[in-house]
Amino acid sequence: MLEHVSILLVALIILVWSADKFVLGASSLARNLGVSPMIVGLTIVAMGSSAPEMMVAAAASFQGNPDTAIGNAIGSNITNIALVLGITVLVKPLTVSSSTIKQELPLLLLLSFLAYWMLFDNIFSFAEGIVLMMGFFTFIAMLLMKALRQRKNNSMDDPMIIEAEQDIPATTSTVKSIFWLLAGITLLVLSAHFLVDSAIFIAKAYGISDLVIGLTIVALGTSLPELAASIVSIIKKEDDLAMGNIVGSNIFNILAVLPFAGIIAPGIVNPEASLRDAPVMVGIITLLLLLCFSRKSGFFRLTRAKGALLFLCFIAYQVLLFNQTIIH
Repeated sequence: MLEHVSILLVALIILVWSADKFVLGASSLARNLGVSPMIVGLTIVAMGSSAPEMMVAAAASFQGNPDTAIGNAIGSNITNIALVLGITVLVKPLTVSSSTIKQELPLLLLLSFLAYWMLFDNIFSFAEGIVLMMGFFTFIAMLLMKALRQRKNNSMDDPMIIEAEQDIPATTSTVKSIFWLLAGITLLVLSAHFLVDSAIFIAKAYGISDLVIGLTIVALGTSLPELAASIVSIIKKEDDLAMGNIVGSNIFNILAVLPFAGIIAPGIVNPEASLRDAPVMVGIITLLLLLCFSRKSGFFRLTRAKGALLFLCFIAYQVLLFNQTIIH
């Protein structure tokens, strides 16, 4: 057992590290090939923090454990908002003015309802997975079109887009870029495979469901990039980017992580996903939307008190999972 716990922890560390190197290689290569920094920032860098979830979801689904993939997507969304954003706001209150975030937050809530509806019958089909994946490419296209339109009209004033463009890793040589791109993607795949293997072994040893493992250990581990990115952003006084990383990552989790379970391993899913976890995800996102409203027109404001409330929600959810696991 100790061996599998060690493998899981090492795999998590390598997973997060390799995602960072993958982003470095991919973004640097794209810039060397003449791709606009704005496009790199809104696509490669933005998706980089969700790369661990994508790889874990794919690995779990290929290994016949779609519940782990579903738990990872839902659990990461709950963790990103209740834990990552909660801690971030406790460190420093956020004031967000980005119009992109103001549009993405209601979209995130709608997508969460859509995911809940798809899982409600306890079956996640291939067609539902394809619909979500198509939504992912549509979302990226719309985001890029908005940014390009603002650039064309010389009205690039959205703080999140500006900060995302400035947050691109430093460019390296093409040879080094290709090396880190290949090394990053290889280690992502391998570490995700070992992580899923060890997590499933631990789950079976203790009688824990694949869904709960995905919701807890795996979700917490794969959310580490979002926590690191958010803390770095607030240190740089980039409040819009800190919030944008979390909201964008949650949208990616629904549109680009969750679909792997349906596309690769469609079929029956654990009913607790629709009875307990998806409703909690929808509730947490609804709470965030309500907390973001402020009397100060044009801004979203999150105070330390609101951060504490989000963090308490995370603790309450973990207690709920623990108690139900003990009962079962």
